[in-house]
Amino acid sequence: MIGLDPADISDKDSYKLLIGGIIPRPIAFVTTLSKSGVLNAAPYSYFNIVTANPPMISISAQRRNGERKDTARNAIEIGQFVVHISDESNIAKINDTAASVPSDQSEVELAGLTPVPSSKIVVPGVAEAKIRLECVLEQAIPLGGSAMARACDLLIGKVVYFHLDESVYKDGYVDPAQLKAVSRLAGSSYAKLGDLFSIERPL
Repeated sequence: MIGLDPADISDKDSYKLLIGGIIPRPIAFVTTLSKSGVLNAAPYSYFNIVTANPPMISISAQRRNGERKDTARNAIEIGQFVVHISDESNIAKINDTAASVPSDQSEVELAGLTPVPSSKIVVPGVAEAKIRLECVLEQAIPLGGSAMARACDLLIGKVVYFHLDESVYKDGYVDPAQLKAVSRLAGSSYAKLGDLFSIERPL
């Protein structure tokens, strides 16, 4: 077994170990609205569930040289965002939104995605997603780096409305075979859902 102390390797090497070992990772496609009304969007694979009571999710938006990304800045300023589940039908366009563009340019427009109004918040979602979650910001926690230049913003969002395509919603559950979610690996690699199996939990 190889043992590595993070203090003895570079941040880049730690990053490679994390994204290569913690797989597969679900991909949150997040839309936010700037103060000037620009609909920004970006994919995030540092994403998961926090709790179901009330429903909350987490997204870690890594900073660039201590500066917040558009997603974190907009979510903090407006207090709202929409999370979409990335799937096989939309992953190519979602990948297009990862391009570095000025904050006054909409990645949604750039990728040719279709804005759609939300039900309970002002931030639009995109119509192409089979699942989208309207969220209000519960907490934004700066983490890592140094006190002068934090490494990321951990966004905790409370889900205030679920949108589910009829094809994926069955008797109160999400049908994974119909959702066809895509996950993130390392580098430019992604993965489809693959084979499913069940293991009963012990009593």
